[in-house]
Amino acid sequence: MPEQPMSEKERWETRFGAPDYIFGKEPNTFLKAQAPRLRPGGTTLSVADGEGRNGVWLAEQGLDVLTIDYSPAALGKARALAAERGVRLRTEVTDVFAWRWPANAFDVIAAIFIFAAPAQRPAFFANLKGALKPGGLLLMQGYRPEQLKFRTGGPPDAERMLTRTILEQSFGDMAELDIREHDSMISEGTAHVGMSALIDLVARK
Repeated sequence: MPEQPMSEKERWETRFGAPDYIFGKEPNTFLKAQAPRLRPGGTTLSVADGEGRNGVWLAEQGLDVLTIDYSPAALGKARALAAERGVRLRTEVTDVFAWRWPANAFDVIAAIFIFAAPAQRPAFFANLKGALKPGGLLLMQGYRPEQLKFRTGGPPDAERMLTRTILEQSFGDMAELDIREHDSMISEGTAHVGMSALIDLVARK
């Protein structure tokens, strides 16, 4: 029988099974820059957080963090990183597109480099908004389609990347919305390195 192609989940589990932290141990630069907006003690969700670099950093800011990802190998590394840094991190293995999202549950949600297909996007974005408490903060960074010319990270197709129009249409009902498009050098482990076409979203419910 021909060998079955590896599923997306299996592919990530294989990548995260490597001993090194493929995205590094330091937080995403955009997320780190939001530190002045964070209030210690706030309930926080780090979505598809992989090896935990962002969730652990959020916990270091005094937040009560739940990190979710569908790779058990990644979350094992996230717990190890939390122990190394001396912080508490709750983890849950789940597919973020199939998770039972709680309503009005989080003061902060961080969604860094999550690649939703167009068919998944409306429900996923609605879940992000619905899971925020009133006044809650949503922090997102993704790639713009121009990332295809850089090829320094992200999917090989433009359809899972983000544009200002997509974000304005999806989050225009938020109480505050700030979107920034920029090309910047990033260095996140071995997986995200070099000039990158980025888009940042800071929104408040």
